[in-house]
Amino acid sequence: MAESFGADAERYDRARPSYPAALVERILAASPGRDVLDVGCGTGIVARLFQAAGCTVLGVDPDERMAGFARERGLEVEVAKFEDWDPAGRVFDAVIAGQAWHWVDPVAGAARAAQALRPGGLLALFWNAFEPPPDVSEALAAAYSRARPGSPPPSRPATGAEAYAGLSAKAADGMREAGAFGDPEQWRFGWDRPYTRDEYLDQVRTAGVWPQLSPGAQQEVLARVGAAIDAAGGSFIMHYVTVAVAAARTASSLRSWSGCTLTTPATRAGHGRTSRAC
Repeated sequence: MAESFGADAERYDRARPSYPAALVERILAASPGRDVLDVGCGTGIVARLFQAAGCTVLGVDPDERMAGFARERGLEVEVAKFEDWDPAGRVFDAVIAGQAWHWVDPVAGAARAAQALRPGGLLALFWNAFEPPPDVSEALAAAYSRARPGSPPPSRPATGAEAYAGLSAKAADGMREAGAFGDPEQWRFGWDRPYTRDEYLDQVRTAGVWPQLSPGAQQEVLARVGAAIDAAGGSFIMHYVTVAVAAARTASSLRSWSGCTLTTPATRAGHGRTSRAC
């Protein structure tokens, strides 16, 4: 499912929500510089925000179609699963992941991020949780229940704490287990976005579960949710909560990982170079 989004990269880029400026500002305030690695960069939604803030951004994504879309819009992207990606001695001030870290092994991913971060660099992982009006939420849940009996909808409309508490806790545990980060912090940012009927139905089509539905089930989901939005006047305000977990890279060695111990000693210039003892 993680590599299914590139089937319609243009729709994904157009319909998926962005992130609040306050999140970008907080990440950069906690980072030692502006060299950023964007994990699971997709079409570049997050990367473009950081580029606009004056950062140099390298993206990593497992889907060549998504990477190609991002490259066409000025982002440098390398294609790989993050756990398999080789930083090749490069180090960054921040490693970020927007709506992507749940596709990454939390311990191996944190260890790879630590390998790519200079001491003091920040690992920041974040997700958008959404809370539509009750009628739209109920229609979405009912439509997916009929389309996939016994399965939950792809994202449960809820507050950030409820929707992503498990994912952010798992990510924080991965940072701790990697052994190269300080205490993880959790941040939350609330914000709103208006949607027309067509705009929201466009976003519904970008859910990871969407390609698994039959054409008939897809049409039923769109019809039910569209009818609920029509009943609400044809548009609504979506409340989002962006949930983030972040931790700074320490100067300590990583714990044993994949049969190797990874260390990142600081150079006189303050930059790290990773060595591996296997």
